Amino acid sequence: MNSEKESFQQKDYIQKSLFYRFSQFVGFLLGARFFVAILLTFALYVSTFFLFNQDESFRKFVFDFKVHGIIFCTVLTILAGGIINQFYDFEKDHIVKPFRTRIQSFIKQKYFLYAYLGLSIISLSVAWLISHKVFVFFVIYQFFMWFYSHKLSRILIVNNLTFVSLTLYPFFGMMVYYETFSKKVLLMAIFLFLILLCIDIVKDSLTKSVDKAFGYTTIPNYFKSKNYKGIIIFLLIVTMAVSMKLIMRTGITGFMAYYFTGGMFVLIVCIYLLLNASRKSNFLTLNILRLWVFVGIIAMLLNGLEGKL
Repeated sequence: MNSEKESFQQKDYIQKSLFYRFSQFVGFLLGARFFVAILLTFALYVSTFFLFNQDESFRKFVFDFKVHGIIFCTVLTILAGGIINQFYDFEKDHIVKPFRTRIQSFIKQKYFLYAYLGLSIISLSVAWLISHKVFVFFVIYQFFMWFYSHKLSRILIVNNLTFVSLTLYPFFGMMVYYETFSKKVLLMAIFLFLILLCIDIVKDSLTKSVDKAFGYTTIPNYFKSKNYKGIIIFLLIVTMAVSMKLIMRTGITGFMAYYFTGGMFVLIVCIYLLLNASRKSNFLTLNILRLWVFVGIIAMLLNGLEGKL
């Protein structure tokens, strides 16, 4: 009887231990924003090969270890940035993201800091091995990742502009690396910047009360509802104008032409939703814009494959 009881207790202990370890693992992935890093990595590879890399063959691209090294450093930096951001936003996330915070509580904050330092050091070490210019590029990237989480995320307008700029910073680096400067690339960069800026402002509208309580000055909690919605609608209209410019003046074809044409209708739907002053409409707008960014990555991939075949 005692042996059966001990066996049951041992199994229960193993199950609890496995659950604890699994929760720690999931907590780390969420804290490092691992899934966001995967999406950005995919977007970086797609844009690098099909947009910035105009001359290299696929075989040459695959064996271009310098490019893979830069993307690897980018991924580590994004993971490190996610960790340091959640470290500074930990109290706010208790209210805004209770489930994620609960999962993350299985890991002590000091281990997140160890992971942040480890990822940053590995990233900079690999960058140094690639070249001194790449090293400086990632030193600047990591510094502003930290500075955004520490200070800039609380400053009106600067927080949104910095967040979007940091998101696009690796893409800018690849554009400089391949020296791909054209009207089409510039307009596509402006389009993506505006879409991401709208996403960030709409996201802030869902947490404006909590942001204000914790000292984060955002457009939704600083301006009146009509004013901040007017700002987003204005940005969406400008984005539509950029889309029209891309279609009419750059000779863009294939899936990307369909993407930017369809995007104008998507943006009109978002404007309609924003005119409805409700949290549900804001949430729906946020997810439509996020989905449209992902659709853009897929459209670029399909367009590139069509061009290469």
